[in-house]
Amino acid sequence: MARIAGVNIPTNKRAVIALTYIHGIGRRHAQQICEKAGLTPERRVSDLTDDEVMRVRELIDKDYTVEGDLRRNVAMNIKRLLDLGCYRGLRHRRGLPVRGQRTHTNARTRKGPARPIAGKKRVAKK
Repeated sequence: MARIAGVNIPTNKRAVIALTYIHGIGRRHAQQICEKAGLTPERRVSDLTDDEVMRVRELIDKDYTVEGDLRRNVAMNIKRLLDLGCYRGLRHRRGLPVRGQRTHTNARTRKGPARPIAGKKRVAKK
């Protein structure tokens, strides 16, 4: 089992797909990493040599912000918005959508499950 950037990469998957298990690396970056390391996209992780795994590991360490560092950067950016008290920071603080989405309906992912409102009755159909 290959361990890259503190993540155990699945061995039975193709290298391009397995690299996406690392937080901060998507399909596009995984393809770029494989090209730079000289891997064909069809290669399975179990078929990679130790030298190839080291090359991939060094490429990721040198060129990409991943896992803990990336999570820390994102958290610090959100904290900065909260401290500034700007509109986006207030939306983060209240747990509402930040990027201008509607909230009258939808937005259940950010707002959580719907809570019943006291005194509001459903209209019965005749």
